[in-house]
Amino acid sequence: MTLQPKCEDVETAEGVAITVTGVAQVKVMTERELLGYACEQFLGKSVVEIKSVILQTLEGHLRAILGTLTVEQIYQDRDKFASLVREVAAPDVGRMGIEILSFTIKDVYDKVEYLSSLGKTQTAAVQRDADIGVAEAERDAGIREAECKKEMMDVKFVADTKMADSKRELEMQKASFNQEVNTKKAEAQLAYELQAAKEQQKIRLEEIEIEVVQRKKQITIEEKEIDRTEKELIATVKRPAEAEAYKMQQLAEGQKMKKVLTAQAEAEKIRCIGEAEATSIEAVGKAEAEKMRLKAEAYQQYGEAAKTALVLEALPKVCLCCHSTLILLKVIEAVSGASS
Repeated sequence: MTLQPKCEDVETAEGVAITVTGVAQVKVMTERELLGYACEQFLGKSVVEIKSVILQTLEGHLRAILGTLTVEQIYQDRDKFASLVREVAAPDVGRMGIEILSFTIKDVYDKVEYLSSLGKTQTAAVQRDADIGVAEAERDAGIREAECKKEMMDVKFVADTKMADSKRELEMQKASFNQEVNTKKAEAQLAYELQAAKEQQKIRLEEIEIEVVQRKKQITIEEKEIDRTEKELIATVKRPAEAEAYKMQQLAEGQKMKKVLTAQAEAEKIRCIGEAEATSIEAVGKAEAEKMRLKAEAYQQYGEAAKTALVLEALPKVCLCCHSTLILLKVIEAVSGASS
């Protein structure tokens, strides 16, 4: 038998009212015991009544299951939903001797366009997933292309590196060869210059020896010339000069002695004269002093005029005494100069 259960405006677990229709294929079990259950339940009833009983049973279980699921679970996985209805309803209809051969969800819809919005959401999600898939594919393609380019660049880098290494080794070998060649050239040039310097040094030493010999000869000649000139000077200049110098020395010493003796005699004369004059002056002075004392006593009565007359009277005698003293000093100075 084919049954079409229908549940209208049944609220799901989220409270959304939906209508679900399905198609069920059922039959009466042929096993003896189960067949007895069927006869007991449906004996005397028409086919319509039997379908109505089974349909109400299926719809009851369908409503109960709808209340435990969300719209998304019902809409997105209809096979699972139908299988769940079949599993739950099978024991009840089985006790009536009826077997559920199949049960599928025919349609799911609502009056508030919830499923339509959900479809749009799913469409957008699918479009998004498609865009993401395209982007990921392009990304993967770009990554793969980049990886291929990287592999190509790596291979090229390895090849370039090997070429650069080979070129560097070649340049290093060339540089090493050039260095060896330049070293040999420098050594040869240095050896040549060293040998030339040695030869030049030998030549210079020989020249110096020749110059030394010539200088020695020149010195010998100069020494002989000096000896000759010295002997000539001794004969013509030194000996006459020494004789003249000795003569002049003797004359100077005689003149000096004469001056000394003359000065000594003059000094002795002056000393004697001075002593005589001093004795005379002393005696005269004493007489004059006595005379002056007497005059002073007499002049005390005349004041300043008498004193002035006394000074003028004694002044010539003082000058004579000073003159004698100066003459004596000059004689002493002359004697001292002659002695030195």
